[in-house]
This record gives sequence, C-alpha cells and structure tokens, in this order.
Amino acid sequence: LKGPREEIVYVPCIYRNTGRKKPDFLATVDVNPKSPHYCQVIHRLAMPNLGDELHHSGWNACSSCFGDATKKRNRLILPSLISSRIYVVDVGTDLRAPRLFKVVNPEDVFWKCNLGYPHTSHCLGSGEIMISALGDPAGSGKGGFILLDGETFEIKGNWEKGDKVPPMGYDFWYQPRHNVLISTEWGIPKCLGYGFDPNDLKKGCYGRRLNVWDWTTHTYVQAIDVGEDAAPLEIRFLHNPDAAEGFVGCTISSAIHHFYKTEVGDWAAEKVIQVPSKKVEGWLLPEMPGFITDILISLDDRFLYFSNWLHGDIRQYDISNTRQPKLVGQVFVGGSIAKGGPVTVCEDEELQSQPDPFFIKGKRVPGGPQMIQLSLDGKRLYVTTSLYSAWDRQFYPDLPRDGSVMLQLDVDTEQGGLTVNRSFLVDFGKEPDGPCLAHEIRYPGGDCTSDIWV
Repeated sequence: LKGPREEIVYVPCIYRNTGRKKPDFLATVDVNPKSPHYCQVIHRLAMPNLGDELHHSGWNACSSCFGDATKKRNRLILPSLISSRIYVVDVGTDLRAPRLFKVVNPEDVFWKCNLGYPHTSHCLGSGEIMISALGDPAGSGKGGFILLDGETFEIKGNWEKGDKVPPMGYDFWYQPRHNVLISTEWGIPKCLGYGFDPNDLKKGCYGRRLNVWDWTTHTYVQAIDVGEDAAPLEIRFLHNPDAAEGFVGCTISSAIHHFYKTEVGDWAAEKVIQVPSKKVEGWLLPEMPGFITDILISLDDRFLYFSNWLHGDIRQYDISNTRQPKLVGQVFVGGSIAKGGPVTVCEDEELQSQPDPFFIKGKRVPGGPQMIQLSLDGKRLYVTTSLYSAWDRQFYPDLPRDGSVMLQLDVDTEQGGLTVNRSFLVDFGKEPDGPCLAHEIRYPGGDCTSDIWV
C-alpha cells in the first residue's frame, strides 16, 4: 500500500487474429505523469514466433519468497495461451527495456506434463514457478499445473499428484495458511479456441466448478458447483493471508461468488452479486449478459472491482462485509449497448436508457473494459479492452481493425467512486506494425493480482 507509485507497466500485445502477420510483443508503457513519454509505449519486445497469443504473466519471485535474499523479481514469465510456449523475459537488466531470456518449447510442455494452453503463472515460496493449463495437448479439457525450476526455468513436471483431476482449468490462487489451492474453469480449448458458439452451451463445453486442492499433498479434494455454463474465471483470495475467503467472477453467468472455508474445514461458495442480463435486439442472443471478465481486490481488502466486457461498465464494491458487497462506483467506457450502435436494449433492470458512446481524446473506444489493474495505493485503476483475439474479432469486429486501448480511472478510496482520467489514453491502434490487442497489465514491483502473501 505504501509502495512507490507505478512509473511503467508491462502489457502483452497480440497480433493473432488481426490479419497482420506479426509476432506478439511485450510493451513497456510509461505511466508517469511527469515523464515526457507519458502514455507512450517506450519499448517493444517482439517474440520470435507467430500466433502465440500472449495472455497472462507472472513473476519468478514474489511475496511468497519474502525473506529469501537470493530471490529477485527479475524474470517475467509469459505463457502463450494458444502455442503453449512459455517465454521467460529478463526485466532485471533493464526494467524499461526487457529482453528475452529463455523459451520453453511447447513440445516440452506436452511431453513432460501432458498439458497445453497454459494460462496463469504464480511463483511459489519454494522458488519454483507454477502455471495452470486449460487442457491437454489435443485441446480437450483438463485441469493441471506445470512446474518450472525457478533458476533454470526447465520443466520439472506436474504439480498435481494422484489420478483425480478436474475436467477443465484456467486461473488459480493458493493460501498455505489454510492448506489450499483453488482453481477455476473457463472451457474446453477446442471449443472456445476459435470463438464463442452459443450452440456449445448446455453441452458441458464451459466450466461450472471451483476446484479445491490440498496444498500439501497436491491432490484434488473437492469441487464447488457455481452453475451450468457459469465459466468461473479470475479467482482472488483476500490479500490478508489469515483470511480463508475470497471472490471469483463468473463470465457467462455474470455473477460474483464469495467462497469461504466452512466450520467443518471444507470450502463453499455463495452468489453475492448478480449482473442482470439485458433483453436486446440486433445481437447474437436475445439476452446479453454483462460478461464479467476480470476482477481484483484492493490491497487493503476493502474494495472489489470488476469489468463487464459486453455491457461496458466497470464497477467498484465495498466488501467490508464480504457476504454483502455494496456498489459504490460505476462508469461506462465502451461496450456493446451504447446508443447509436447495432444493439437495441428492449428491457433493462438497471438502466433508464442506453449509455452514450465512449470517446476520449477524440477517439471512440472500440471493445469494452476487460483487464484491470489497481495501483498499490488504490487510487488509480488501469483498464485494457481486449479479451482474447478470437472472441475480440467476433464480439467487437472493429477491435482487431482499430486496436485496443488502455485507460485509467481515478478512484475515490474514501467513499467509493470511479471517474475517467481524461488526460490518459494509450492507443494501441497506432502501433508501428499496425493496430494490436493489448491485454493484461503488470507492474515491475508486483501488484494486486500477482502477489500472494504467505
């Protein structure tokens, strides 16, 4: 909370499914308002391959390694969602100009772990690195974890033990004080990989469980059902390592579930927020869900934030009472229901009228709010607008053409409230190699979504 203000951020930028035969790259963006390069990409590290789909990143060392003087946060781990490559990036030599350190080939992931489609990377207190996977090498669903050596970055094998594994994987968070790891489920890679097909609903193609693991034995011990086709994505424990609770955002069902440890020692979940669908015309389905795609919790565990990628709003909830979150801030920054667009809202439980199109610095923002990252002091919320290239192309056809953006919201940390910073815009539509899709936001010093305290 009292760490230095962020001056640069790292953002994976994707060219897959944009029609441009260019490799994805890691952008270094200047977010220091006193800098002459404010809101500019100051460095681009291009990957050596095409079609990777860089997605989420993690560190070789984080708060889990606190007290180990030999550990330095000098390598950024970049799994590729589609190619299954894992890039290790050197950010220690020059923070502002990262360079490629190592490439873990997909064949190693396939043969050594029988996994593919790597997603979330977290460092462990042991110094090892753990990466969750969506499925097996053939694109079928399978929940498992890749373990990397923290020094050589060679694959050591699978973290999970035993014959029992979940049917799908996605994100995860662990909490050693409660001997638990909980993972989530997006969907079967070969179903979602090329786009969203409504016919896949009700067929078991999308996830519905929170999967509970015994942290000590690495075994799968419990499944918590949060509803058919819920697609639970990002999962966040409270940052307080004593707290045996947290929140998960369900995309397709557009609900937030509070999960917690019960008195008998197992785990349970209850729905605490439901974003109502809107009845619409001119869209893929007669009802449009909010599509909660990212959530985070402030470092003081006071506020929960999430993005509705389709409706176009970002919300702030006071979670002082974790079982009864209270909406205290909301702002629309794009989305599919803006006035004058192809979608007509016929029935809406929340809004009196469709929101105005969102413009900033003369640019109409394509897409909707997606990945979010909060400053350490909780006063600035950064937002990007790309979800995943195949879905971007489908839901927002102008997004691959025009490129995504990064925005910044000012946060009222006293009463709650969100306001767009009108002086901040990073336009990835103006990249030298053409418009690209910017995704996750990561600070060099660690942030709300990378660090786990043990």
